[in-house]
Amino acid sequence: MKRAVMRTDRYFEIGKVDNRLFGSFLEHMGRAVYEGIYQPESDFADENGIRTDTSALIREMGVSTVRYPGGNFVSAYNWEDGVGPREKRPVRLEAAWQNLEDNSFGTNEFAEWSVKNGIIPMMAVNLGTRGVDAAKNLLEYCNFPGGTYYSDLRIKHGFARPHNIKLWCLGNEMDGPWQIGHRDADDYASLAAQTAKVMKDIDPEIELVACGSAGSGMATFGKWDATVAMRCMKYIDYVSMHAYFDNRNRTPEDTSDYLAHALAFEEQIKSVIACCDYASAVNKTKKRINLSIDEWNAVYRPHGKLPADVRWTKAPHQIEDVYNLEDALLVGSLFMTMFNHADRVKISCLAQLVNVIAPIMTSDKGAWRQTIFYPFMYCSRYGKGTALQSCVECEKYDSKHYSDVPYIFSSVIFDDDNGRLAVFIMNRDLEEDCILESDLRQFENYAVERHIAVGGDDIKAVNSEQITDAVRGKDRPAGSTLDESILRSVIEKHSFNVILLKRQNKTI
Repeated sequence: MKRAVMRTDRYFEIGKVDNRLFGSFLEHMGRAVYEGIYQPESDFADENGIRTDTSALIREMGVSTVRYPGGNFVSAYNWEDGVGPREKRPVRLEAAWQNLEDNSFGTNEFAEWSVKNGIIPMMAVNLGTRGVDAAKNLLEYCNFPGGTYYSDLRIKHGFARPHNIKLWCLGNEMDGPWQIGHRDADDYASLAAQTAKVMKDIDPEIELVACGSAGSGMATFGKWDATVAMRCMKYIDYVSMHAYFDNRNRTPEDTSDYLAHALAFEEQIKSVIACCDYASAVNKTKKRINLSIDEWNAVYRPHGKLPADVRWTKAPHQIEDVYNLEDALLVGSLFMTMFNHADRVKISCLAQLVNVIAPIMTSDKGAWRQTIFYPFMYCSRYGKGTALQSCVECEKYDSKHYSDVPYIFSSVIFDDDNGRLAVFIMNRDLEEDCILESDLRQFENYAVERHIAVGGDDIKAVNSEQITDAVRGKDRPAGSTLDESILRSVIEKHSFNVILLKRQNKTI
């Protein structure tokens, strides 16, 4: 059994964890919206057609923010198609994903769904086929109280109160050649800056996310991000970052490499931060642009065109990946990486929320939790507070694409107000458990409250509609003990762990 040591310090703060870090993404693609959250004909639907079983799991998972309506979809979307009486809404060919879009779910339905589920809406505007005019009109429709054309149109549609949406995305992945309305960096930055200026003139309280590069493998990565940050510095608050990982071969050798992808994720975060800070220096300003990682996940199925027999149909089964334990471990480690950069990573959206590369799946019989549901839920539930620096001494390994990969990975969140310390630990070792000693001498009068592990003998185990809990979080009552401020934990092989410590009331 391997051994490791973890040290942390309550005064070595990284930054406060923004609650919007626990966000997700909902795009008009496949069965994400239709049959995912909205299905009037379902036995689980409420009076508004919303699936109550899905909503219950979303609340259980702790989703704080949802980005909508895309994604690639937004780059050719006319928002006016999705408002007003349903019987008058047009049916469109949706070119990004080759779906048939009947627009029965749109802006008002999303805003209403967000309120009912306690979700902060994150609205994207079309900067592919449209631009400043459509964006300002949508903002007026959503946020202005009344007395203007578009605010009065919202009222006419049955929504007297403004939706008051305060978080907006300026397009999507605009450096991607696949994107409808694809542009070069200067062209996009110019349009984004013009759009941002007008939107903030209308509502100065909104926050804006400009498109960073679509991925670190893009030829435009870095230069694109710096150009956009420099040109839009005055108006934007965040630059987006997207990151997807896969383990297509799923062999043990590939699994060791796959579980190390958090290293690449961290390097991408550091690079985008560097671009934003370079832009601040060039603009001679103390303003700091933060990151919105508004698409990230494990993805397997290629994003190719749909088969001819289901193309141009409504809500086809599309990119419905089935996740296993190793995917849950990767998702947990990516969350931990964002915790460790909480000073600059303020928003994140797991892509997507339901059915399409998602933690939640549905059928006509009900909804169930995929393996990646659990690390998200535990991070959203216990990752509240201030992220602290932590240092681990442990053995390391080399893999196909990485060297010096630590077997043990840590993240620590301190919630002083509630007297709780959450220690997140991942063991990447596929063969051995690890005895971890954590030095917590600066946390006197604490006791172990709970040790939760997401693991198991079969790293390829999956959850299904028939067997819904093959992978889940399990309590390990004997997993951790605390003696004289030294926490001793047995961290099982290939597992994601949350160790909770609670401050005790002092007795006189």
